[in-house]
Amino acid sequence: MCYTGLFKRFVPFFLTFAAGLFIASFFVSIGLPGSGFRGGNRFNKFQEMQRLRVENEELRERLRQSRLENEELRRVDENMDLDFVMPDAVPPVDFDAHHPPAPPKRPKNPRFE
Repeated sequence: MCYTGLFKRFVPFFLTFAAGLFIASFFVSIGLPGSGFRGGNRFNKFQEMQRLRVENEELRERLRQSRLENEELRRVDENMDLDFVMPDAVPPVDFDAHHPPAPPKRPKNPRFE
């Protein structure tokens, strides 16, 4: 008699739980992770660290080459002839000769006062 009360309480719980797992299985994987998840994790981390180290060294080398190239371009720029004028360059403008136009005259009968 005591077991019927437990049966009435636990059966709906388990049925609801099973239905929830069934519906969730459409959206996510419910199974346990594969065997490689536990044992191969250290090896995968080691490989990832090695790959990151190699990539880091490659990036450092590219940065060093870029800096050397940048320094060489600066040296070339400093050594260029400063009197060099481009043939299609814009002629210099004399700012002293040009003055803006005078402001308009004040109206005799202003609209607003």
